[in-house]
Amino acid sequence: MRARRRSGPRRLALLAWSTLVVWVSGSPAIAVTPGHGPYFPPDAPWYQDISTAPLDGQSGAVISWLSSVGGWGGGVMQIDFSIEVLEADAATPFRTFTPTGDFFDPDCDDVPMPLPDGGALEGESAYRCTHNGDCHLLVADPAGGNLYEMWRANLVNTTFFGGCLAVWRMDLTYPDVGRGENCTSADAAGFPIAPLLANADEVAAGQVSHALRFILPNSRIRNGVYVHPATHSTDSTSGGPNAPPYGARLRLRADYPLASLPNSAARTLARAMQRYGILLSDGGTIALTVQSDRFTTAKWSSLLGPLDLDALQVTDFEMVAGGSRIPYTGDCARVDPVFVDGFEVGDLSKWGATFP
Repeated sequence: MRARRRSGPRRLALLAWSTLVVWVSGSPAIAVTPGHGPYFPPDAPWYQDISTAPLDGQSGAVISWLSSVGGWGGGVMQIDFSIEVLEADAATPFRTFTPTGDFFDPDCDDVPMPLPDGGALEGESAYRCTHNGDCHLLVADPAGGNLYEMWRANLVNTTFFGGCLAVWRMDLTYPDVGRGENCTSADAAGFPIAPLLANADEVAAGQVSHALRFILPNSRIRNGVYVHPATHSTDSTSGGPNAPPYGARLRLRADYPLASLPNSAARTLARAMQRYGILLSDGGTIALTVQSDRFTTAKWSSLLGPLDLDALQVTDFEMVAGGSRIPYTGDCARVDPVFVDGFEVGDLSKWGATFP
């Protein structure tokens, strides 16, 4: 949950989507396996090996401070298994939605999104948001090349209500500023969610080849700044100068005794934490998020329990160099394609573009 400033009105010119092809040199199109990914080209930040990357100059201070205030939310690294990742196909209907107060302009995209039959929101059994949670709705559309991620979705009878929808092009490697400096997404840090979620099939296969999503209580996230690849923070954060900012990437120490973990699934996730790290993505109390096993062959019940990584303390991690601390203003400056009513708007000087 989060609070933030609303951004100013959109000030961008329209270009017909049908006349524009956007690309990034060296980033080939990719195929998406249902519920799995990869969701972006291999040079995206989520897939980078940071096992030998230099430490941030504040690494020691940040880890020490986090430890002094209780470490992870609840004091242990607990695992949340509730986020669904759905896939659209040719028969999937696209639905317009009624924006709620959780929709921010110009951060969020006002465009129809696919709702696959039999799908569900985070923490729910269908598309009704009944528990007042984040109710994330994540849908990959391989045919259209888009990843749709919505925060606070809710389908009440026939009315589709939506908070912030972030539409990501899956064939793009986004620049450091992502969808735009000071712009949010379905997560507070401005990240996509799906590429940071381990799923039961890849864990069962013993290989997780991407960074992982982690969250902290708002009081343990630095107020007023973020670091790339994050593009956003929130007004709810209240951590001081030694708190980790949104976008911080923590890495499990290379000398951590993996053999001490209780099972092979826990060791697989820990190896990913050593090689790809964990990225501070949102505010909350359950530290680590993985994908629900509703649409995977392997099931978490035979692989991993919610406390199987509780031996991992914040003092077992170090903070990878994050670069400049960027002031959080809440004034989103979109630079990538913005999807509105079938049109695309944006500052195309940041991208390669071909006009037929």
